[in-house]
Amino acid sequence: MIYVTKTFLPPQEEYQNILTRVWETAWLTNRGVLVLELEEKLKNYLKVPNILAMANGTLPLQIAIKALNITGEIITTPFSYVATTSSISWEGCTPVFVDIDPKYLTIDETKIEAAITLKTEAILATHVFGNPCAVEAIEVIAKKHNLKVIYDAAHCFGVAYKGKSLLSYGDVSTCSFHATKLFHTGEGGAIVANDETLYDALFSHHNFGHKGNEAFQGIGINGKMSELQAAMGLAVFPYINDIFKERESIVQRYNAVLENLDIQILAIREGTHWNNSYYPIIFKDIAQLDRVQEALNSEEIYPRRYFYPSLNTLDYVGKQSCPISESVASRVLCLPLYVGLGTLDQDKIIDTILSNL
Repeated sequence: MIYVTKTFLPPQEEYQNILTRVWETAWLTNRGVLVLELEEKLKNYLKVPNILAMANGTLPLQIAIKALNITGEIITTPFSYVATTSSISWEGCTPVFVDIDPKYLTIDETKIEAAITLKTEAILATHVFGNPCAVEAIEVIAKKHNLKVIYDAAHCFGVAYKGKSLLSYGDVSTCSFHATKLFHTGEGGAIVANDETLYDALFSHHNFGHKGNEAFQGIGINGKMSELQAAMGLAVFPYINDIFKERESIVQRYNAVLENLDIQILAIREGTHWNNSYYPIIFKDIAQLDRVQEALNSEEIYPRRYFYPSLNTLDYVGKQSCPISESVASRVLCLPLYVGLGTLDQDKIIDTILSNL
């Protein structure tokens, strides 16, 4: 069977060798040496001022909202994974949806200002499939209206925009290191902040509000990454450039055939060094999607309708119209893309699509 993704696993003995250090110290959590080592490697590799590893990729979104003292409306995108919206609602804020750009699939920056009200405090936008938002335009809008900017950069490991890390834009960027991501710690995530005072607040919030061992500075939760998670990250890290190369080769093979068909593939924003994180295709209608998906499933090939549904249709956010996102979400399908996807399997996927359009 061919699934939409498959977790990259480093050689088991390499992971076990790193775990030996955990057994030697009997230090499993509370920011041990492996977490600190992983953070340092990632900070240098990603060229960011700081990075704080966390237990998963959703906590950084929630903690960012808390640390920025946001309590009102947050302008956001309807085309993202549910964690983007649920984090806003979970923190007691109100998501206000702005429709997406039909080409890049990110929030349509030209529609943001019309959604700003006296209650608007922030913009939380997703770099969709690692494709950058219009970060420069969003920065101008945010400064004009005194808004905070959080980027959900769950798909953005290694992405650069105009020569610098995509994680360096906005007040905060959040990452996911879930097992399905091209860099992973099994389960995990991270957060990056450009301002050191804000970084200190994020750190405190992810560690119960601790200020030293016996004092506290406000509310906090437990967002810490464990040593076992960090060990997986350290075992995966040496292979990251190989992972990038193989995924790029698979994407190029898809592109060679699919970009010439009457379907839409992802347009990467100019100036982007992309990481080939996902391969979405957008069919001309739902019937075409259903036909192709059914044919693929009959061959034991399981792509994913991702992102679906459009988040503005969730029952706990109220009805907000985003026709472009709703249309794209109903017609999008992410094809299998992972290290180890052989050319024969990829040809089978392509041939099945061609036979059922």
